[in-house]
Amino acid sequence: MGQSHLIGPTGPLRRFVEARQLTSMILWGPAGTGKTTLARILANSAGYATENLSAVSAGVKDVRDVLTRARERLGEQGQRTVLFIDEVHRFNKAQQDLLLPATETGQVVLIGATTENPYFEVNAALLSRVALWRLRSLSDADLATLVQRGASLRAAKVTDEAMELLCAHGDGDARSSLTTLDTAIILARAEGNAGAEVTTAHVAQARDGRVYHQSRDTHYDQVSALIKSVRGSDPDAALYWLVTLLESGESARFLARRLVILASEDVGLADSPSLVLAEAAARAVEFVGLPEARLTLAHVTVALALAPKSNSITRALGMVTQAVQAGGLVEVPDHLRDSHYQGAAREGFGVDYRYPHEYADGWVAQEYLPEALVGQEFFSPSANGNEPATVAKWRSRQRGEDQNNTGSPVE
Repeated sequence: MGQSHLIGPTGPLRRFVEARQLTSMILWGPAGTGKTTLARILANSAGYATENLSAVSAGVKDVRDVLTRARERLGEQGQRTVLFIDEVHRFNKAQQDLLLPATETGQVVLIGATTENPYFEVNAALLSRVALWRLRSLSDADLATLVQRGASLRAAKVTDEAMELLCAHGDGDARSSLTTLDTAIILARAEGNAGAEVTTAHVAQARDGRVYHQSRDTHYDQVSALIKSVRGSDPDAALYWLVTLLESGESARFLARRLVILASEDVGLADSPSLVLAEAAARAVEFVGLPEARLTLAHVTVALALAPKSNSITRALGMVTQAVQAGGLVEVPDHLRDSHYQGAAREGFGVDYRYPHEYADGWVAQEYLPEALVGQEFFSPSANGNEPATVAKWRSRQRGEDQNNTGSPVE
């Protein structure tokens, strides 16, 4: 279920399977989105043999043994092998280096799975040999289908209200929803319920009482109240709504994501380090988990509430988006075009470009917008927090204070 951008009718992974030809890849995305399942389906559907390793427990010898079997299988049976490595980001450099020649020559097709950003966790040499495909959290509709299938396989029924809770608490994670379903079915049958009809009470028990104590509409109203309290710089109210949501069973991951968005949407340039704090908090929530992650969420909530506020980025992004959508395709000015290929100079591409680093203070007067938009201003700074000082320095360079920023390059 889900991942239509990859496996839909025109999805790239579907086309690989139809061509019965796979390339090495890393599947990355949140937990419970089907990375392991998708890897198995790809290998089987394309007619490849499969070898599985866990980066947590496998050593260098295990990798060598798999590569030997793959080489023998290809030579004796003409069948290629998919090597699936779960938590591939945990492979050390020596293990990753072992895979380089095998993936480059096609001895094996590597499919790695990770919840971490591979750009940060996988070495560059291996990254250059694989394609990266990002999996997205499942929608409530996808989760509902999976939960219904799970209930049918166990000859159980799920009430509409219980289904809503199972999907809401899954937060895009199929494994979480199905694990809760399994527990709820056991609890329903323990009551002598022959038909094993799962109700909201069983879901609440399965989650140790951590369910929404209000309607779904009220739940989203509370999320709105949290965001507006932080935006309004009220730490007391922000904490109140945060704890209300946590006590109602809201996903810590969901709350962390909302705070990361808010750090750019409502704090922005008034206090840019707030985004770093919010992103660190989101990673900490994944690493620590509840209940300890409540401390991290409270920390970043109060910090964002106390931070100065600016929505200049939000406003600028909206104006630019509107201009791009209204203007359609525009020509890049000749002096900004790529000039790193034969014939570019002959066309005049990049010829009049001024390299800012050759000028005092790293700035030179030069037009960067398309001709039709020359003089257009999208960014309108606020007077809050650190933003005025940052903008003042920028404007001083524009005015050419203390330097000749329209003259010749500095020797």
